[in-house]
Order: sequence, then structure tokens, then C-alpha cells
Amino acid sequence: MTAVDFDFVNTAGRKLTGVLETGSGPVRAWAVFAHCFTCDKTSLAATRVSRALADHGIGVLRFDFTGLGESEGEFGKGLSGDVQDVVCAARAMEAAGRTPRLLIGHSFGGAAVLAAAGALETVAAVAVIGTPFDAEHVLTHVGPALEGVAQGRRVPVSIAGREFELGADFVEDIRSHNQRDRIAGLKRALLVLHSPVDDIVSIDNASGIFQAARHPKSFVSLDHANHLLTGKADADYAAAVIAAWASRYVGDADPAEAQPPAQGLRVEETGAGKFQVRVTTASGGFFADEPVSVGGLGSGPTPYDLLGAGLGACTAMTCRLYADRKGWPLERVVVEVGHVAKTAAAPDHFTRKIGFGGGLDDAQQARLLEIADRCPVHRTLTQSATVSTERLPHGRPDEGVEDNPADHLHRMQEVCKDQDLKGVRS
Repeated sequence: MTAVDFDFVNTAGRKLTGVLETGSGPVRAWAVFAHCFTCDKTSLAATRVSRALADHGIGVLRFDFTGLGESEGEFGKGLSGDVQDVVCAARAMEAAGRTPRLLIGHSFGGAAVLAAAGALETVAAVAVIGTPFDAEHVLTHVGPALEGVAQGRRVPVSIAGREFELGADFVEDIRSHNQRDRIAGLKRALLVLHSPVDDIVSIDNASGIFQAARHPKSFVSLDHANHLLTGKADADYAAAVIAAWASRYVGDADPAEAQPPAQGLRVEETGAGKFQVRVTTASGGFFADEPVSVGGLGSGPTPYDLLGAGLGACTAMTCRLYADRKGWPLERVVVEVGHVAKTAAAPDHFTRKIGFGGGLDDAQQARLLEIADRCPVHRTLTQSATVSTERLPHGRPDEGVEDNPADHLHRMQEVCKDQDLKGVRS
């Protein structure tokens, strides 16, 4: 899981702050998450749903609306301001090469994404969680305090134990929106998730949204969940449902990205941070990166970590093969690898410490230390290797780099054959 800062500017020129969540595998779609009324991007629902979606291959931007959390500006411009913020967020992601195909809104944030979708041609699907059917629903919580407030004047309003200032312009804006017509003309796939025991926004709101919408539309009941979706299991369930449902409408990643290389491995920049790359092999993928101290995200092993890991892994595997060949009682191999960078006076130096578990005697352990010095990766590092380089057409993966996994196994097996260990006594 990787979370990186993603800031952008709204239509008023104010900086809005966001966090972009991605998982360990390929990103098959991008999404924008709009948080609930007076909440921010750190709310449990925003955080948990975004992270769970990231685990399912959907990269998510969760951001603070104007005047909330870490975003600049004045809170209380009504639904219109939130809609503009969602559109600006999506445009900023598109400009960064991460065009969102999915909008997700929680509570009043759902009203915002329903209204914003029409202005975003690339959005194919909208999912709303615990969302009011009519924007005026929010006035049931703040309306009485704003009755009779003069134009241009703002008064303190308590919402969920927090103090805000709102004015008559807020009420006017809220009442100017016709959500029914917007939902009817959405022309996007719609998923409505709602708890039947929601005591903040009743289940009747979900019925109103669903009835007003045209197909394709779906409804999922979040049984026993509260409005804020504070239960982790509830948030994870909502995210899993959204991810599965959205796959029909937002599509998978570029086939070249989603499919592992036929041979060898592929390394590709993710666009997150300065150094982060995704390493994809035939058996899976992971991130490689640099530490935060040098400008990276610290989201994965460094290139030299990977080089050391190759030495350590090959060492353990070769010792295992040899011990099994001899029938020795080796239960476990532990290898610790360190690296000292090259200096003017000395080349790069790897240190290796090896521990053997089980009932091995001193002679057997000494023999395995000798075998470790003959593992294929050790030989590659200490003897010679060549690298050939050519341009990848169009900067995209094609047939991969030739590297047969069976070759490594064969080389380790050769090491374990006594007749190939010249000058070393068995």
C-alpha cells in the first residue's frame, strides 16, 4: 500500500490537499472519493474505503473539500462549491495521467459526485454510500440555526460537536439544486450502498435515488453498518462490492500492464513519488523505491536491497539443495546481507552472515559455508556478468527479457554436484 500527497487548485485558486492511495499490484482504474459533510480526507470511511479499493487495484484520490482538513478557503459555500472541488480533483488527476473513471461519494459527498459526474466525460460509473436523495436533507441538521439570517452575515452552527460558520447563501445554494433531475439524467452506471439502520440519512433516501436513476443501476444493503461506516468490516465490504461492481464499467488496466511478462521481469515507473517503480515478475509484483531521506517514498526495497536479497535468497536455496542432497538435518537457513558502497579505495562490498537451524555438526556447517560461496548469484557478483541494452519500442513492454527460471535451479543443482566443486573435499 502506498499513499502519496496529491494537491491541486480549485476554481477560486485555493490549494486543496489530497492523498493518492495505490496498492501493490497494477492500477486497473482511478477514482475520486468525496468525504461526508464537515468531515475530511482522514475520516474512517474515506481512509478505509480508499485503502481497501487500492488493494483491489483501484487507485483512489481522497481530498479535503474547501475549508476543511488541510485545504485552503472558506467552508460553507453549499453543494455548488463541493461539486466544483470534485471536478477540479478529477481534472487534476487527468492532467497527471491518472484519469478517473469512477466517482465515489459518502453521505453529502455522494450528492456532490452525483452532481459532478455530468461535467466529467471520462467518468463511467458513480458509487454513493449513505447519500441523501435531496441536497436539502442537510438543512434538517443546520437549517433551524440559519432561519432569518440576513444576507452576507454568517452565524455559528454546531455540527457533530464541531463549530462552523454558515450563512443565508449556504441555504440558498442548497435549495437551488435539483438532484432528482440530475440523477435521472446521470447517464452513468450507478451503485447505491446504504444501511437500513442509518439514523442520519434514512434508507428512504436510497430508495429515492434508486427510483430516480435509470439503468444500469444497482443497490447493495450495508446491513448493520452505521452512517459513518466506522466498522472496518463494513468499510472493507463496501470497498469490495464497489471494486467488483466497477470492474464491469471502468475496465481493467492496460493489458500490457496487467499481464506479467512472459519471460524475465518488467520495471516501470508508477508516477507516484520521484523514484517509485513497480516490479512485475511472472509470479507477482512489488514496489521498489528509495528512502524518504533521499527523496523517495520509502515504499519498497532499494535497488541495492534487491541485489542483496538476490544474494541472500540464492544462498539459502543452494544450501537447502545441498543439505537435502546429503540427507543432513538442516531445518532452516537464515541469511543476513549487508552492503558497503564503493569508495575511491575499495569496490562495493557485500557482507553475508548465515545461520543454520537443526542438528548439524561443525563439519556440516563449515561445508555449507563453502557451498554458499559457490551459489550462482555469488559467482555472478564476484566473477563476471555482461549487460546488453536496447530500446524498448514505444516505451512499452513487449516479449520481455529472456530469463528462464529453470536456469537458476539448474545452476544451483550443478553447484551441489561434488564433481563440479573442483578442489573442494565433499
